[in-house]
Amino acid sequence: MMALKRKTAVLYMAAGWLACAAAWAASVSVIGLFKDKAIVSIDGGKPRTLSIGQTMQGVKLLAADSDSARFDVDGKRRILGMGQSFAGGPAPAERQSVSLSADARGHFAAAGSLNGYPVSFLVDTGATSIAINAAEAKRIGLDYKAGQAVGVGTAAGMVPAWRVKFATVKVGSITVNHVDGLVVESGLNVPLLGMSFLNRMDMRRDGQTMTLIQRY
Repeated sequence: MMALKRKTAVLYMAAGWLACAAAWAASVSVIGLFKDKAIVSIDGGKPRTLSIGQTMQGVKLLAADSDSARFDVDGKRRILGMGQSFAGGPAPAERQSVSLSADARGHFAAAGSLNGYPVSFLVDTGATSIAINAAEAKRIGLDYKAGQAVGVGTAAGMVPAWRVKFATVKVGSITVNHVDGLVVESGLNVPLLGMSFLNRMDMRRDGQTMTLIQRY
């Protein structure tokens, strides 16, 4: 029984190591070049000879002659000459994105959440921050009157508002933390997804489709 537990623990450790390794691009140094072969050091290890088609630690030799070698390094093509190196690093994480479709009026709606509470936004690039009305703030349990009091202009004139900070804002698979917001006492019928969120996105418009891609 103890041996089984130790074996299970080793398997978990190995799985964790492999997950980390998959997220890290290998470093390769070319030490020797021949026809259809290359002598390389991978991640600072001892020299190894690779033949065409052979893969070692995420590095595959695609072609080689006395001048250079062509490698596939974790899915990326690299050409290196004698004495040249490729310095690996963390593999870039996949950026989250969401696609939105315009309605008949050309407006983009986005289903998401504020501090974990479901919200339907209207995308508004003219709004400096995410904005909701007081009734919505009360629904999600936000103590908005603890924020800085300001006045904002609406179609009905100047109305009281408060600056707030949303702990989390989610749209589709995109989650952003610590986002500036505004709670307006009245005159705002729908939550606005403003630039305090959109500034952290790459925004792409293609006809009736808008794609938001998270930058940070």
